[in-house]
Amino acid sequence: MIKMIRNFVNDESGATAIEYGLIAALIALVGVVAFTALGDTIADSFSEVAETLCTSAGGTYSLTAGGTNSCTFS
Repeated sequence: MIKMIRNFVNDESGATAIEYGLIAALIALVGVVAFTALGDTIADSFSEVAETLCTSAGGTYSLTAGGTNSCTFS
């Protein structure tokens, strides 16, 4: 019985699983922060490309009442 208790106290396999869980959570958090920070930059880049294509084709690139950008031709 005492041997079982010693084995239980000295067992660190649960601690290892917790450490791996914390590492995975940290990596996920870094990913979310990075994608959130880059999201606006990527959206702005796509908007610039769309505006360039629109004006090159002779259209007018503007913000619509719905809050989105649109290319119109007259």
